[in-house]
Amino acid sequence: MTLDKHVYSVLLVSAAKKGNAALLSFLPAERFEPVTVVDTIAKARRRLVDRNYDLVIINAPLPDDFGRKFAIDVCTDSERVALLMVRNDMYDEISSRMAPHGVLVIKRPVERLLLEQILDAMCSVRERLRGIRKKSLTLEEKMEEIRVVNRAKWALINERHMTEEEAHRYIQRQAMDLCLSKKETAERILKNIT
Repeated sequence: MTLDKHVYSVLLVSAAKKGNAALLSFLPAERFEPVTVVDTIAKARRRLVDRNYDLVIINAPLPDDFGRKFAIDVCTDSERVALLMVRNDMYDEISSRMAPHGVLVIKRPVERLLLEQILDAMCSVRERLRGIRKKSLTLEEKMEEIRVVNRAKWALINERHMTEEEAHRYIQRQAMDLCLSKKETAERILKNIT
């Protein structure tokens, strides 16, 4: 499966200079751009302040920290996808601790085909998170519209002595007559009444 409608930004956190060249070969510019490489968790945290990366790959351990907490932080309250690469003998313990936080974990050394599949999976997860975020924004907008319309209804009830049903119909009628959304109509009513 190749997702080629998006280009994904990548933060590679790895102190293994030899391994970095191999990892970078899996990240072609036509699909992954920009790819930023840092060698400590502290530098990675600073980069995340400056830019929101789609994918974060952590080749643990790092000189200043192992990387577990950072991997969890990357996934918390964001749309980023994190991959933690660990030694084979540490995989079982770390994988079970990371799973509840949504952090993907793989064993090193990793075969080319498996890493390609993991990168595809990371891109798929990123797209799913992007879609969830869009739906979340849509729901927030709808809730805001309901709040504004309700405030306008209560303003009409209090100021013009309408019933709730009359206020509701008035807002609907005004929205249709003025070719505006109910929210825009409610905002106009609130502006004129207060």
